[in-house]
Amino acid sequence: MQGEYTLQNLEERIGYQFQDINLLRQALTHSSFTNERKINKTENYERLEFLGDAVLELVSSEYLFKRNPSLPEGELTKMRASMVCEPSLAFCARDLELCQFIRLGRGEMSTGGRERDSIASDVMEAVIGAIFLDGGMEQATIFINKFVLSDLEDKQLFHDSKSCLQELMQGKLKMDFSYELLEESGPEHSKTFRVAVWAGGEILGEGSGRTKKAAEQQASYQALLLLRDRGICI
Repeated sequence: MQGEYTLQNLEERIGYQFQDINLLRQALTHSSFTNERKINKTENYERLEFLGDAVLELVSSEYLFKRNPSLPEGELTKMRASMVCEPSLAFCARDLELCQFIRLGRGEMSTGGRERDSIASDVMEAVIGAIFLDGGMEQATIFINKFVLSDLEDKQLFHDSKSCLQELMQGKLKMDFSYELLEESGPEHSKTFRVAVWAGGEILGEGSGRTKKAAEQQASYQALLLLRDRGICI
């Protein structure tokens, strides 16, 4: 990692200084890196991800339980799922530019591993696990509140963007809309798709992703943000 993408720079971004910096290094290490370097496979992020997932579920559950005293279990479960699902955690990781710090093997890097939602969300959970081991539940909770449980309205909107856009366009605005594939690039095993949402003769949003569905989700989210900026209630 060069330039600004150092462990010290990441500590500054997350607002936490590790006592054991090796925990942060491990949280950023993909199995492809340890495999290529013939490093002990327990030194990749998978064990920390396992721990971080449990910490995240507990903290997010307590957060929702306390802030929604009248909601039944089913609604709380649905809300938690939207907050800690793979796309939402990847969304949080990209806000931190966390993917730029990940140590990947050459093969994984060449096939677009740095852009994969699955890897981004796994590393987000691994960092939570690392902070928990290094600083305890209090520090892990501070990180989760700041970087996962903030801006929940926008994260919920992102998670439900395709269905929200359909409901808004066909219900409230009475407008037809469509998705258009603008570009398909990359080798067959690692394609990137770029998609636009059209309505009323204009592009409302664009998005890219490793699948058409992911690209449509990004495009839908951008369209919803544009419509909200125009004063349309989402």
